[in-house]
Amino acid sequence: MMQLDVLYFAWVRERIGVAKEQVSTDAHTVADLVNELSAREERYQVAFQDMAVVKVAVDQVLVSLDTPLGRAKEVAFFPPMTGG
Repeated sequence: MMQLDVLYFAWVRERIGVAKEQVSTDAHTVADLVNELSAREERYQVAFQDMAVVKVAVDQVLVSLDTPLGRAKEVAFFPPMTGG
């Protein structure tokens, strides 16, 4: 079991209701973590229902869902950035 800081930004944060939480997880990949979180409560299911529109960073590096968590300390979920 590992401890991770999980951060949520923009509408992901609004749907989940918190900006940051510490999570104990057995997840091996980002996708495993998303599945664990989605199984918790409906608010996570709603936020993660379309992962094609959610970006993920592990320790501040953009990654894909199949990325191993390894010794990660932080995972962040956010919508794509728009320029302006």
